[in-house]
Amino acid sequence: MTPQELVACALDAQAHAYAPYSGFQVGAALLTRGGRVYLGCNIENKSFSPTVCAERVALFKAISEGETDFEAIAVVGRDKNGVYKHFCTPCGVCRQALSEFCAPDFRIIFGDDTGECEVHTLAELLPYSFSME
Repeated sequence: MTPQELVACALDAQAHAYAPYSGFQVGAALLTRGGRVYLGCNIENKSFSPTVCAERVALFKAISEGETDFEAIAVVGRDKNGVYKHFCTPCGVCRQALSEFCAPDFRIIFGDDTGECEVHTLAELLPYSFSME
């Protein structure tokens, strides 16, 4: 799957975002090495602490279904006016959650509705992750 195809999946997931407080809708599409794609969207809560990011929704869905071998994730984000942030990156908590299950060369793809995208590795975005080592 190309980065652009994975970004298109993230755009589809974004349509389900529940973001009445921030107005910032995020979609994520997590690709397994076996070719399966798990979608996630951000889900906010009025007390904020229970809010869950799109990336972790996709990751937790995959893990809950027995998947633990991942290749890439695409992330997109837009504001309440429908304007895409160029580019939306995973927060620190999501980066740390991804590091629990993904190798340092795991690809993180930032995209938007224009088809443009940028690819980075998890190691680039989280060079000093907390680990058992």
